Amino acid sequence: MELEGHVALVAGGSAGIGAHVARLLVREGAQVIISGRDTERGKGAAAKIAGESGDVRFIAADLGDLHSIQNLADQSGEVDILVNNAAGAPTGLTADQDVASFQNMFDTNVRATYFLTELLAPAMLAKGRGSIVNVAAMGASMGVAGASGYSATRAALMSLTRTWAAEFGPQGVRVNSVTPAPVRSGSAGVEWGEALVGDLHGREPTAGAQEIAEAILFLASPRARYVTGSTLAVDSGAAAT
Repeated sequence: MELEGHVALVAGGSAGIGAHVARLLVREGAQVIISGRDTERGKGAAAKIAGESGDVRFIAADLGDLHSIQNLADQSGEVDILVNNAAGAPTGLTADQDVASFQNMFDTNVRATYFLTELLAPAMLAKGRGSIVNVAAMGASMGVAGASGYSATRAALMSLTRTWAAEFGPQGVRVNSVTPAPVRSGSAGVEWGEALVGDLHGREPTAGAQEIAEAILFLASPRARYVTGSTLAVDSGAAAT
């Protein structure tokens, strides 16, 4: 159990990819915190994962709200691993995008990641160790009609990954990201829209949330101790085409 003695926070960890990541981290010995907006679902997920394998607790948080981000950081305390997985993805053509949903998407996907990291990174830097994994998407580096705003938020995470790796690396904190293809898990089908997800899956084999979680576990773990500032594509080769 290579993560024994480590504390991990998985933002957006009560369902989908995040829940799979939490389960893997717990199995490797980490104490895991998961966050989400739905308290009932989050507590249920925490109880299920803890019952299977170990120490996990849930903290309710709406990452679109700055006060909630502060509360999540305060309740989490010092962490060794941060997985920034929470995201909203309302899709639509650029000409049809409304200001309110656009703003909410950037608040949840970019602002939340930035300020949650700002709050938790100092303790990692003081200890001289830590791993941050940002969950982006394949749309960050390829054109996906109908996902302009969402893709822009994921591209922002890839940029933050590089900047933070340069900023935090000298003090022992690694920062990486993954760009998964959409998976039929959690809210992907609802938020991306069945037609869009179906079109992408028509071009690339469907991945399971477990496969994405395994890549995140690798980047979070000591096995990736020489990897920082990188983006790992988990998309069956879409990034190569």
